Amino acid sequence: MSKKIFIKTFGCQMNEYDSNRIFDTVKKIGYNRTNIYEEANCYVLNTCHIRDKAKEKVYHEIGRVKKIFRSKNKPLVIVAGCVAQAENQEMLKREPYIDLVIGPQSYHEINNKILNFIKKKEKSETIEFEADDKFDYLSKIKNEMSEVSSFLTVQEGCDKFCHFCVVPYTRGPEYSRPFQQILDEAKHLVDNGVKEIILLGQNVNAYKHNNYRLSNLILEIEKFSKIERVRYTTSHPKDMSEDLIEVYKHSKKLMPLVHLPIQSGSNKILKLMNRKHLISDYLKIFEKLKIINSKIEFSSDFIIGYPGEEEKDFNDTLDLIKRIKFINSYSFIFSPRPGTAAEDLDLTDKNISASRLEKVQNQLFENQINMHKSLENKILKVLVENLTEDKTQLFGRSEYMTPVIFNSKKADIGKVMLVKIKQSNRTTLFGDVVIDSNQKVA
Repeated sequence: MSKKIFIKTFGCQMNEYDSNRIFDTVKKIGYNRTNIYEEANCYVLNTCHIRDKAKEKVYHEIGRVKKIFRSKNKPLVIVAGCVAQAENQEMLKREPYIDLVIGPQSYHEINNKILNFIKKKEKSETIEFEADDKFDYLSKIKNEMSEVSSFLTVQEGCDKFCHFCVVPYTRGPEYSRPFQQILDEAKHLVDNGVKEIILLGQNVNAYKHNNYRLSNLILEIEKFSKIERVRYTTSHPKDMSEDLIEVYKHSKKLMPLVHLPIQSGSNKILKLMNRKHLISDYLKIFEKLKIINSKIEFSSDFIIGYPGEEEKDFNDTLDLIKRIKFINSYSFIFSPRPGTAAEDLDLTDKNISASRLEKVQNQLFENQINMHKSLENKILKVLVENLTEDKTQLFGRSEYMTPVIFNSKKADIGKVMLVKIKQSNRTTLFGDVVIDSNQKVA
């Protein structure tokens, strides 16, 4: 009887990519993927340390696993990801139900660790900071992802040391994968039927291998004739280089949505955060890209209530949101991460922070609604990803990543369809397939 592995993934897109690569790896030792956790022989929590109370969420999930398997054979329990990197041996001490702790740069070790535990029942933690060995190993194992849209990690780690961020301590220094290694993996994804590749990195636009930059990757990947779209995330304003900006002039497949986190609209707060850029730097990038293509839109991340944020700083953030008209952004109240420079700073009053967050989100939602309203009665190019959950319609995404739901046939999955938008709400567009391909696309 084959062994089955269940992975629950928390957090970012890179964790989703990592989870899929773990699945590809453990196949080598006889594990098959299951989406039914009760039948798992191995239960993996791939964790994220970015959000508040990440560690406690892991222990809560372990408690849930205990209850599920109370009357069953206990599965091998592995905690992976950034919480594993940050907490390592402490997790094994605090929760005996955990068997293995494996950091995000050590996934190439997972098969040996599993086999060793099965043989010797020895608990262990494995945490490394160097990503070379992991990616060298993974490059020899085919990426079996065959969804229409697929993530592809090209860069990991961070050298920026923003005072609020734990990534340099959990993912290590910036590391860029070899250029050809990435192209080989991209080719395999294309052969699997992938139509859209999303290039990933903690600072993806810091990618640099020999003389190759992210701009080179984009232009090479779009040469695959079966690739319809290329995207990248997440970027840092400091690394938004001229060559990357210029790509928007030449690329035929790079989508016109730029996710470029700014975190605050106040130079004072950016300095306190150690962000290493000014609002004026950000606006220059915005203006350059808008000159290249007026249809380019921006999304971002915002931290509200950062220590030292006063009413003027908050209003500067609100003004920036209105000026840029970000169409889709993430916003959170600041919460300190253990080990970071901002861990022990005096917090902004929680009621003030909550009130400010509500105002920011209302403005961001208004931007979204206005953007979607502007697309009604227009024809968009939609990459069809799947059937809707009830199997009655198709689900795809516009060039701006907006979900689009419309009627068509299952055979259209993987195609770029022309869809006339009839209705919209804050999160989704609804429309009909256009039969006449001569109609003008928005």
